[in-house]
Amino acid sequence: MNLKDGETFALGLRTWLKVASRQSMPYLQPLAVGPLPRALPKPRYAALRTLYDPSQPPSPESILDSDALVLYFPAPKTVTGEDVLELHVHGGTATVRAVLAAIPRCLPPPSPSPSTRTIAPPPIRYAEPGEFTRRAFLHDRLSLPQIEALGDTLAAHTEQQRRVAVRGSSTTSTSLASTYEAWRQQLLAARGELEALIDFSEDQQFEESPAQLVGGVAGRVARLAERMRVHARNATRGELVRNGISLALLGAPNAGKSSLLNRIVGREAAIVSHEAGTTRDVVEVGLDLGGWYVRMGDMAGLRRGGSQAAVAPEAAEAEAAEGKSNGDLQSVKVSRADDATGQKHVVGAIELEGIRRAQERALASDVVLVVLSLEAGADVSGDPLLRLDAEVVHTARRCRNVVVAINKIDLLGDNASSPARWVRTIQRVLPEVQAGRIFAISCRDASPSSPEMGSTLQQQDSGGIQALLAGLIQQFEDLTAAIVPDDAGSAPDKSIWQESLGATERQRRLLDECATHLDRFLEGMRTDKNELALGDEAVSVGDDVDVVVAAEDLRLAAECLAKITGKGESGDVEEVLGVVFEK
Repeated sequence: MNLKDGETFALGLRTWLKVASRQSMPYLQPLAVGPLPRALPKPRYAALRTLYDPSQPPSPESILDSDALVLYFPAPKTVTGEDVLELHVHGGTATVRAVLAAIPRCLPPPSPSPSTRTIAPPPIRYAEPGEFTRRAFLHDRLSLPQIEALGDTLAAHTEQQRRVAVRGSSTTSTSLASTYEAWRQQLLAARGELEALIDFSEDQQFEESPAQLVGGVAGRVARLAERMRVHARNATRGELVRNGISLALLGAPNAGKSSLLNRIVGREAAIVSHEAGTTRDVVEVGLDLGGWYVRMGDMAGLRRGGSQAAVAPEAAEAEAAEGKSNGDLQSVKVSRADDATGQKHVVGAIELEGIRRAQERALASDVVLVVLSLEAGADVSGDPLLRLDAEVVHTARRCRNVVVAINKIDLLGDNASSPARWVRTIQRVLPEVQAGRIFAISCRDASPSSPEMGSTLQQQDSGGIQALLAGLIQQFEDLTAAIVPDDAGSAPDKSIWQESLGATERQRRLLDECATHLDRFLEGMRTDKNELALGDEAVSVGDDVDVVVAAEDLRLAAECLAKITGKGESGDVEEVLGVVFEK
């Protein structure tokens, strides 16, 4: 073997078949044993075997697969808690079909004589969707959060989706299931203290007074409720990674939104034309951008037509005028016309609907990329004019997480002044946008880019597209970073908050419900909110606290956590199992 070019690897073309059985394992031996009297392989050791049709005598005609790997896993230390036989066969369709058809034929035919009739083994059948996972759950091999994370792992298409799913399936002490169970135990302990006070307050002497005991419970519950809220907020950030970050391209007609979209995705996803208003509906493209799944939408350009084009200057122009003394306004054109020529066109009903949808999509997006453009012509410094459309500025101000791209910098001459003054002007009309979130680009000069990024950021970036993508990725990182509560500074392990990014929407809803019960508990305690904010070990409570109602609130809160892990005594555990396993 010549290894001068290095060792190689490839995806194997084998299919993995798994059989889980309580009583039928002995009957499966003829399939994997063949003509020689060999037993199943040594547990947890792979063996190369020839698979034969169990309904025929072993011969070359009855061979199903001549080079199959067979592994035997005895209960209970298996994925399902039962005996498991794995058959790794060649991945051809005919081979897989033949082996699948032979597995049910391993059982002996029923005895025709009543005197020799024995108890028949259970039939071997195809597993229902998610049945192996259900068996693993019923045998305590997997928790419900781990199963949900398994579904996310199988559905992951990007690197960040995979990382979030792996966090949810962790088996460490900071895993989601361990965290929820620890919180549930804390609530049960707190409830036990209150119920002890109810049952034995008249007969037993406690080291603390009833007010001190209840106050200590309230202090611990308040801190736990705050941690749950942070956990739920992190779960929302994790949902952004799983469901995709919504990014909207916002700008005036002919600002270059469609060209930018095509450059980023590497294909002609949107129509590019010099005619204004060619994009009427939202053109949405899903892509992997630096490991994040992004739903990027190109939308209709925002403009006004007809008599609306001659209205008095908008607030954007008024605020920009405040910088007139330093000359920044000389490079700005606050536009209410349809195009750079100042011509006014009537905007039709279809385009108006497209503009309405564009504004709606921008306001609902997680990140908004505002595309501004330079226009031919010159200011007093000889540079092209920067087009700041009032309608675009007005919409961008109402959006969140705004990034700005100044397009068509290819119009700049070799002796053009620094774009820094344009950055200052943009920050005057969009004060929430930091200078590091404003990028100068040229779709004409840009080299084709790869949505996966990788090493492309290190390549020559003549059009500034890669720098823009790097800025967007930094924005995605900020949006999806785990939140750490203030009282976690001295915590022994902060990784629990990283794990909380893997919490699913179902878990988040139950956490919110649990926090609602805890809030009701604290309201019933009539605690001082200032004491709760200080995080005291014990807080003062009212004199007329109904301990019975308070204990019930803790029970309901603990039951919400039990539903998350699948241990709820009441509720929708079976319904949840059905939905989760079918995925």
